Amino acid sequence: MPFLASYRRLFSHRGSLAFTTAGFLARLPLSMYGISTVVMIATVRDSYALAGLVAGSGLLAAVLIVPRISRLIDRHGQRRIAVPATVFSVAVTLLQVACVRYGAPDWTLFATAVVSSTLPNVGGMVRARWAELLKDEPDAMRTANALEQVLDEVGFVVGPILSVALCTTLFPEAGVLGATALSLTGTLLLTAQRGTEPPVHEPHAGRMSSPLHNRGLQLMMLTFLLTGAVFGSLELATVAYTEALGHASSSGWVLALMALGSAISGLAFGAVAVKARPTTQFPIGVAAMAALILPLLFADGLLSLALLMFVAGMATAPTMITGMTLVQRLVPPAQINEGTALTVTALLAGNALGSALTGRAVEWSAAQAGYRIPCAAAALALVAVLAGTRRLTLGVAATDDTESRRTVEQPR
Repeated sequence: MPFLASYRRLFSHRGSLAFTTAGFLARLPLSMYGISTVVMIATVRDSYALAGLVAGSGLLAAVLIVPRISRLIDRHGQRRIAVPATVFSVAVTLLQVACVRYGAPDWTLFATAVVSSTLPNVGGMVRARWAELLKDEPDAMRTANALEQVLDEVGFVVGPILSVALCTTLFPEAGVLGATALSLTGTLLLTAQRGTEPPVHEPHAGRMSSPLHNRGLQLMMLTFLLTGAVFGSLELATVAYTEALGHASSSGWVLALMALGSAISGLAFGAVAVKARPTTQFPIGVAAMAALILPLLFADGLLSLALLMFVAGMATAPTMITGMTLVQRLVPPAQINEGTALTVTALLAGNALGSALTGRAVEWSAAQAGYRIPCAAAALALVAVLAGTRRLTLGVAATDDTESRRTVEQPR
């Protein structure tokens, strides 16, 4: 099929299928740990409040720790950092399971949740491999970003389902143990593939400043924070609204329809040639996301909600694909893992913020009022991007110029 030709060309590169598969296994647990931890603690300790606080503390710790792990990966290589970081996280997670099972004090659950948050940003590691492999093929790199985004979507649908199935059919700790096994196995398989591991890029001149000082990346982090708020608020608002409709059990497949819409549009976006620059594509994507979410305010029943969620998902993947492409253009190769991790953690922080705000909105008003939060977050993201388009354009140009001069100056 012509539609799949772009993806077939991706996997014609030696080792690409192997590291993509291993990367998917390694990052699938990202969508499993949160819900598995909640189910495990709520079942064994009979407290959803404690379960939510422990899971939240782990997420907050990851927001602070993961970018620093990614900085070390940029400086020392994937295998040297990712393997010990993952092994350490797995060991502490197993300790947490033991604490839950054998009645250790509650503070031990918080301590192990925080200390175990050293899992590397595997999605960034895989994208770094694609960036090195396709550094002279920008169209193919966009297709690779599309593929990775679709795999993210699949993971966030499959992961929670797998977690709940393990916890409910086996024993409460099975979800966390399954996620831990996948993390360790996937990371070891990925880092064992030395042929596609990106080399360590030396800074252009002396010590390189932190990506946090990159004004273009600052804008992308703000936009990803607001985009994460869109995702988090949509999830909670949908759970609340379907429950209000008397179809609480339908929330899972309604959210899955949104992910399906996103995956379809992502695959299509990655397969077609787009002439516009990423700095032009990104504002268009954010505008489309804001426009397609707005009709959710007028959903009237389960069927219309499902249809509108499917449509709302259509703008998600193309926006994220273009956003990740921009991040890769804004930071030099020597900082690609850290730059990617910063935007991903901003997305996670926004997800938590969106959930918290939507929970309040649902409590204070009708369940459908929860959809006001993602609409507002998407509108703010659009305003931020439009106001900072020039900053993004200048940032991409500056990075391209620096890398061009570095290439010219390298000894032959």
